[in-house]
Amino acid sequence: MENPRITMKAKEAATYLGISYWLLLELVKQRKVPCITVGNRKLFRKDSLDTWLNEQEASSLEVIKTTI
Repeated sequence: MENPRITMKAKEAATYLGISYWLLLELVKQRKVPCITVGNRKLFRKDSLDTWLNEQEASSLEVIKTTI
């Protein structure tokens, strides 16, 4: 039985989110996207990214509702 990885590297996370690697690093620098720092590496958990995406979607929908 294969043990799935719990974390993704930055390039994998950027691909998963559908954004550029450089945009992801900028979001990390601004502390807008959840990550785990191990030494100088940034690691990303899929479930944390999914939660973050859902929060981004909810806040976008809230902005749309208030402007209508």
